[in-house]
Amino acid sequence: MFSASQLNDDQKKALEQWAAEGASIADLQKRLKEEYGIGMTYMDARFLVLDLGIQIRPTEDDERKDLPAPEEAIPQATGGVSVTVDSIAVPGAMISGRVTFSDGQGGVWMLDQYGRPGLDMDTAGYRPGEEDIAEFQKQLSDVIRDKGI
Repeated sequence: MFSASQLNDDQKKALEQWAAEGASIADLQKRLKEEYGIGMTYMDARFLVLDLGIQIRPTEDDERKDLPAPEEAIPQATGGVSVTVDSIAVPGAMISGRVTFSDGQGGVWMLDQYGRPGLDMDTAGYRPGEEDIAEFQKQLSDVIRDKGI
């Protein structure tokens, strides 16, 4: 597995620059290989982007192809926290979806094949309140149980 610590500062800045110019995760993966000779899987590139806090800008033609359209999601909502489940899980996940917390902040959640959870918030550095976390965990547990995972 590739780690962000394996990159030097210039390489990290290049990644940020490319993303700011509109590069996708696949583009970043390809450019790292071409310009620095650093090969990695798409999933490693995805985790690298998450680790470095790089924001990938969706283009008009790209409606986040790794996530289904909202009408394909199954809503699971109570209280101020809303959890949806993707009809097709993001790459590398057994199950995934979106969460929106009571203050309107949201993000993508996932469980990998080993049952490890992941949460990628839309706003870097955002931390939901304890009540929202408890409600999210409860809803996520219900969703997983309903799906038989």
